[in-house]
Formats: sequence, C-alpha cells, structure tokens
Amino acid sequence: MAALTRGWYERVFEPACSVGELTVQLARRCGQVIATDLAPSAVERARRRCQDYANVEVSQADLAAGSPAGPFDLIVFSECGYYFDETTLRAIAQDLEGKLRCGGEFLAVHWLGDSADHVLHGDTVHELLAAELSLPWIRGARHPGFRIDLWTRQ
Repeated sequence: MAALTRGWYERVFEPACSVGELTVQLARRCGQVIATDLAPSAVERARRRCQDYANVEVSQADLAAGSPAGPFDLIVFSECGYYFDETTLRAIAQDLEGKLRCGGEFLAVHWLGDSADHVLHGDTVHELLAAELSLPWIRGARHPGFRIDLWTRQ
C-alpha cells in the first residue's frame, strides 16, 4: 500500500486476490474494488473477509481468459505473474494495459524465491512487464524477498 501514489482510487482491479487480505486494505482506499481469483476456496474466503465492504466484488475468474471491463484507476498485479508462461503473460499485460484509464496506475509485486509451481521467476515477470507495457515506469525497488514496480498511463 505504501507504493501507491494516491490516497484514493475510484475503480480498482485486483486479479489473483487469494483470500482477500490486500482486498480489504484496498477497499478502504477505493470507491470500487473488483477482485478475482482462480481458486473457488480462495474466492469464498475473500468474500467472507470482505463481506462488510459494499464496494468490493469478488468473483472466480481465470485471468488468462481475460479481465473485467475497464477502465480502472489502479490495477494491482500481485503474486500471480509467475504462474503464466511468457506468451500468456504478454497477452495479459496487453489486456490489462488497455483497461487502465489516463492517470491510472499499474502496480506489480512478486516474490523473488523459487517454487516448483512457478513457471517464471519474479524478476522475469517484472522484466517482461517492463518490455511489454508501453506505460511510463514511475518507480520500483528490488528487496531481498520481493520486487515492486509501478507504471502509470499518462
């Protein structure tokens, strides 16, 4: 949350919301949060966690099949990019970029460890996003355990 540049966002998309921990934090700073996850059990837990926030919609969806209709002021692409191959990740990046409104932000955050179920390393995800997105890069940081980058549509 500290990486965000504004205190308020009108419409946010959070793919791969998992059990909704970040979703709740976003709900406090956003007019509307659209959150999705592939796993039905995660969606159910996220819905329960967010039940007190009327501005949150949680649904089951496969990001590789597409994303909700935009435009969005913020897209939080967190802990999900390494589950896709490079071709699919490029298509996802193009789809999401097209749904970001002028002045909107694209925030990517990924763990830098290794896991048997990860197709790509977190660094590879961010390098691919940097190459694929035509958005200006605002700032980023590589920490011992994770990497974070922020782009914006001008």
